[in-house]
Amino acid sequence: KGNVMDPLDLIDEFGADAVRFTLTAMAAMGRDLKLSNSRIAGYRNFGTKLWNAARFAEMNNCKPTEGFDPTKVNETLNQWIVGETARFKESFDKALLAYRFNDAAQVAYTHVWGKFCDWYVEFSKPLLGVIDSKACIETQQTMAWALDQCLIILHPIMPFITEELWDSICSRKEMLITHNWPEYIANDLQNVIADNEIEWVISIIEQIRSVRSELRVPAGSKVPLIQVKLDYELHEVIARNKILIERLARLSSISETDQQLDGIVTITVDGGEFALHIADLIDIPAERSRLLKTISKNNDEVKMLKNKLSNEKFLKNAPPIVINEAKIRVEDLNQDLIKLSSAVNRLQGDDSS
Repeated sequence: KGNVMDPLDLIDEFGADAVRFTLTAMAAMGRDLKLSNSRIAGYRNFGTKLWNAARFAEMNNCKPTEGFDPTKVNETLNQWIVGETARFKESFDKALLAYRFNDAAQVAYTHVWGKFCDWYVEFSKPLLGVIDSKACIETQQTMAWALDQCLIILHPIMPFITEELWDSICSRKEMLITHNWPEYIANDLQNVIADNEIEWVISIIEQIRSVRSELRVPAGSKVPLIQVKLDYELHEVIARNKILIERLARLSSISETDQQLDGIVTITVDGGEFALHIADLIDIPAERSRLLKTISKNNDEVKMLKNKLSNEKFLKNAPPIVINEAKIRVEDLNQDLIKLSSAVNRLQGDDSS
């Protein structure tokens, strides 16, 4: 039929590991594979992300330490990544034992890109910046251990890049392909307090980033964050992680107030409420007007598509791919409407009365 993608051509363009990961990620039982160049390119980027994280570890002298015991780390951040790594291995093992290779790939992607590369590497920078301190040395050893676990567990899916990184990090007694599979038990490496603290910090950073994106706050602008109310036990969490929150959410400051403020957007997280003061960065009435116009436009398109999808003549004559695209478009528009409505509700300006 002329619709075959030659795997050798794909390997030449994207690399064997990217093709292997794509096929693994799509290998859901009972489902046909729908390959695309963009999907394979995305998983090639995943390999690049891992490579860059390994280079970061190398630049910061994060080398495996013989006898390192992940249960003995003291820094909250390091306790968190140890627990996350243990949960990653446990979920990966369960997926493999059930022959759910797509689930194994998804678990690997979520942990390596999301937890290790995006959060742990970024959060580690202040600790690694204090050279030769106890926190720095512990973080170097923990990062080396956590990276090694990523390489070992990813190896069955992406054997080439993981073997290359394994060899380049330091001198090893054996190749990765002959290295034993990890045998630690997830419960032995958990620290609930550390998990809760770091996950809460991540949640507030993600909330702030989401609001900035929704309201098109300039990416380079630093915004003041105002603490409106907060549970008592979270005050220390804010104090311990202030530098991380300010850096990753691009904040100019974090302060407290009990006064009514104009020109703010509210942010609600578990145990607290915050506000971003954005009056000096965007035209709040104009932004609200833009959002309302977009909501109206999206609602009109949803109504039009739903009318189509309820029309028997259209359903009978339209190709299945067109009908499916219309359904997907409705879902996407509804998701956008939720975000847009949330953005409108957040806005509080001088004209809100």
